[in-house]
Amino acid sequence: MELSEYVQSGLQTLADSGCFSPRAYTVLLQTAFQSLLSAQADQLALDHPDLKHIDPTVLKHCHAAATTCILEAGKHNADKSTISTYLEDCKFDKERIEQFCAQYQKSKDTLEIILGRIGRCPLHITDVSWSLAYQIKTNQLHKTYRPAYLVTLNVENSDSRSHPDLSFSCTMEQLQDLVGKLKDAAKSLERASQM
Repeated sequence: MELSEYVQSGLQTLADSGCFSPRAYTVLLQTAFQSLLSAQADQLALDHPDLKHIDPTVLKHCHAAATTCILEAGKHNADKSTISTYLEDCKFDKERIEQFCAQYQKSKDTLEIILGRIGRCPLHITDVSWSLAYQIKTNQLHKTYRPAYLVTLNVENSDSRSHPDLSFSCTMEQLQDLVGKLKDAAKSLERASQM
C-alpha cells in the first residue's frame, strides 16, 4: 500500500496519543468506517463530544486519512500483517493497530461489496447539453449580474448499469478553460495515434 504524504501525515497525527485520546481514536475510527459503509452515515458524527477538543481542520484531515487508508486496504485486499506494517510505519502503537485491524476485518466483506459496485471501467460521455443562466442576485441579496453555464454530461458505462447524468455550473472563463483542455487532450490523442 502506498499512500500520499498528506494521508501519511494524517495517520501519524491520528496515531499521536497526545492529540487523540484512546476514546477519541475509537470514535474517529468508527466514524471513518461508518462513513464508508453506510449510505445514511451521520453528517454530524465528527461533532461527537469526545472529539470537541480537537481542531476541526486536524479532525477532518485525520478522518480523510483514515478513510483513504481503509479504502486502499480494501482495494488491495490487504491482510492484517500488511495493514499492521503500514500503521507501524505511521507510528501507531500496538493497541491502535489491533483496534484498526479488528474493525477492518469486521467490515472487510461489506467494504469489498461496496468497492465492487463502483466498477472498474470509467464512464463514457455520450452527449453534452448546456444552457445559459443569468444570476442577478446572490442569496445574500447582493446584485451580481453574471452569466453562468449549466452543463450536463450524459454518460454510460460498459457494464450497462445506468448512471445519473453529471451536471455542473461554471463561469464563461471556466468553460473556456475546460474546452481548451479538451482540445489539448484531443490533439494529444491524435498525435499518439499517428505514431
